[in-house]
Amino acid sequence: MSQERVQANEHELEQGALHKKLRPRHITFMAMGGVIGTGIFKGSYETISIAGPGIVISYILAGLLLLIVMGAIAEMAMVYPNRNMKDFIREAFGERLSFIIGWLYCFMWLTVCVIEVLAAGSFLQYWLPDAPLWLLTLGCAALVLGINMLSVSGFGEAEFWLAGIKIGMIIVFIVLGVLILSGVWSVEGAGGLHNLVDYGGFLPNGWTAIIAALLVVMFSYGGSELIGLTLTETQDVDKVLPKVVKSFILRVILFYTLPILVICSLIPWNQLNSESSPFVQVLASTGMQGSAHVMNFILVTAVLSAANSGIYGATRMLHSMAASGEASPYLARTTKRGVPMNSLKLCAAVLIGGAILAYLFQDGLFRFLMAVPGFVVLLVWISICLSQLKLRGGYPVQPSFRVWGFPYITILAVVSLTVIAVLFLFDRQNMLSIGVCLAFLLFLYLWSLVKFKKARR
Repeated sequence: MSQERVQANEHELEQGALHKKLRPRHITFMAMGGVIGTGIFKGSYETISIAGPGIVISYILAGLLLLIVMGAIAEMAMVYPNRNMKDFIREAFGERLSFIIGWLYCFMWLTVCVIEVLAAGSFLQYWLPDAPLWLLTLGCAALVLGINMLSVSGFGEAEFWLAGIKIGMIIVFIVLGVLILSGVWSVEGAGGLHNLVDYGGFLPNGWTAIIAALLVVMFSYGGSELIGLTLTETQDVDKVLPKVVKSFILRVILFYTLPILVICSLIPWNQLNSESSPFVQVLASTGMQGSAHVMNFILVTAVLSAANSGIYGATRMLHSMAASGEASPYLARTTKRGVPMNSLKLCAAVLIGGAILAYLFQDGLFRFLMAVPGFVVLLVWISICLSQLKLRGGYPVQPSFRVWGFPYITILAVVSLTVIAVLFLFDRQNMLSIGVCLAFLLFLYLWSLVKFKKARR
């Protein structure tokens, strides 16, 4: 490589700060892009099969827990400006727990990204049946990596439109369902609201199913805390974040509960099948021409948007860890546009390697990976709530936004999340996945002992 090229690269990559170019609509849609993906479009079948129409209660309960977590992030962001959620954990419990949670969070998002790009490749095969899965999967990986190479404002704009497409289609789906159920649009063979109670009642499998379904719902809601990583790239955080959190929670709950109520009203919950998305089944039942193509386009957009948000979350966490000495300083270097390029390179290597492995092992690896994000999300949310409990009494300044009902409401959230995490541990279907998570957690703990012991010396 020429000397001029080396100097150009060194000039391009600097150990600098991220750029504050994200707008309120960007961070709202980025977080929603991470949440609204396979969890709603494909995972809704699994949750409905567990609890029937009453699954909406699980989504509402999880949404209330999410509200407390997001409120804690907003509150601490006002007290400790220019810091993200990992920094709050570090402030409360020190560098070791911050180190463990940071790497665990990166592990979670990279796992999610592998799941999403593999799903995107499989959806594209609907239109390109002769194209090999590995090629389509790697093409999807290259696309989301390319979007993440844009300036932060360009990335935010791209994710805004990606997430906006699927959110818009969910709204259309809800409106379509309401028109059919109200009789404005007559569809032969369409069900009605009576389907919500005709097949074993609203809670056909009892209240225990509501709790059991929370294990899957937590995977669906995972990614909402991504707002906690956008803080260092957002202008006027103290004014923007409380408004974003309040509107975001309401939208997420509505975008999950209303579509599921429409699905269970138009098609009896026990007549859904696992061969296709419940959304596709409902559209097919209306007799709409081309509905399968429309829904497949939405699915591709949804998983690409979720993967896009995931890469953002992983790269920003790696940059934050490198900047605080918890990872190699090499990962903290940014381009002139504020992109943590070296962190993105690491994510690219893991993502491409994971996509190849996912192709080799097909469904076995896919099912194995699905349980990882839900369990890690629980640990991250618990850490955020505990950080607020620890820090609230020693705030250097008093925030204008404060979580209502503190400390009781935060303690309730910690207890509830801990119970769900324990249920995760004893879920037989996820024993292998949780075992890998616990092994990785133990590895990080031992690594932290060695790392920080050397640092003190």
